[in-house]
Amino acid sequence: MSKPNVSSRPLLQRFLARVAASFLLLPLTNYSFGQGGFGDVELSIIPVAGNVYMIQRPGGGGNIGVQLGPDGVLLVDSLFAPLTDKVVEAVKQVTDEEIRFLVNTHIHIDHVGGNENLAEMGVLIFAHDNTRLRFLEEKSHFPRAGGSFAPQQPAEARPLITFNDTMSFHLNSEEVRAFLVPPAHTDGDVFVYFPESDVLHLGDVYRTTSYPIIDVYNGGTLRGTIAAMDMAIDIAGPHTKIIPGHGLEVVGREELIEFRDMILNIQDQVLSMIREGKKLHEVMAAQPTAAYDAEWTDDPGWGSEDFIPVVYYQLGGGGRLADR
Repeated sequence: MSKPNVSSRPLLQRFLARVAASFLLLPLTNYSFGQGGFGDVELSIIPVAGNVYMIQRPGGGGNIGVQLGPDGVLLVDSLFAPLTDKVVEAVKQVTDEEIRFLVNTHIHIDHVGGNENLAEMGVLIFAHDNTRLRFLEEKSHFPRAGGSFAPQQPAEARPLITFNDTMSFHLNSEEVRAFLVPPAHTDGDVFVYFPESDVLHLGDVYRTTSYPIIDVYNGGTLRGTIAAMDMAIDIAGPHTKIIPGHGLEVVGREELIEFRDMILNIQDQVLSMIREGKKLHEVMAAQPTAAYDAEWTDDPGWGSEDFIPVVYYQLGGGGRLADR
């Protein structure tokens, strides 16, 4: 039996709704330590390389990078607010030094939710200019399931220090570099590189659990995702350890190349079909991700039915073809 001819516009509307719902699993409200339904969550901290560790939450949540040494602890991202006490406990498993600095890789709640709690502990928070601008918006651009909007986060959660391009931390005998990448997952994506340890934290530009999540509400783009992955591949050497935004594996350069090439292959297929005049429902029916679905659909909130429409509309499908 042939499938009904579904128009592209309803597909776009459903896609945008799924984008919104997948980003925000919890309201952007202030949770005190240990509350908000996270009481049974256990965090683990594992060594990555040199003096860099990774705090991970089995089952979901953004991975935290941890650099430690006699100058204090630097964190990359802060997970959800109710997990702050457990983040602190995890750090104490490997060092008695204080947490002094926090770098946010982007605006999403599973990466900045603990900001306010850490700020109250005296931690200085850093992020790109665009990420702080997202904090200042009266309502979040993540529509929640059902169409509601999350409220603005408290002022204390906002990054205190921002940068336009790059920032260096001369900390623990290492020059840690945080730098903006092209608009990929969001328009404020930051990579953090620890050159002495040879560790690169990519935030949610790269994850081992799903296709790229391109947050069109917060400035994310397909073209920027590819460009950012190219940057990561150029930086990474044969022994570089990569901390993904999500996923329990620390990976290497080869996995980044595989991820980038997968995006390029899907992009080429979709672009070819757009040039043939195919509508979104026809592109979906052609299953351009079929060869990759078994590997890149571990995240139940983001699958091929979400990623393909992003690629289609970012390439000019449904309207004027992009300048390509």
